[in-house]
Amino acid sequence: MCLGIPGKVVDVEEGPLRLGRVAFGDVVKEVCLAFVPAARPGDYVVVHAGSAIEVIDEEKALRVFEAFRIMEGP
Repeated sequence: MCLGIPGKVVDVEEGPLRLGRVAFGDVVKEVCLAFVPAARPGDYVVVHAGSAIEVIDEEKALRVFEAFRIMEGP
């Protein structure tokens, strides 16, 4: 079992290893985008262990964010 966290692609750097900056709320991290060649700035991706593994739509990402908010509690 793995835990993937959705984040929003901020920018993409093409090169031998496709990298990008992905925002997780206020935190922005460098992420490997090699497994999601279609990902573009503004897209949401699921990130596991520093690599984006899937492009998802905004609605799905927002549902996950809401679940996290509920789990966090008041």
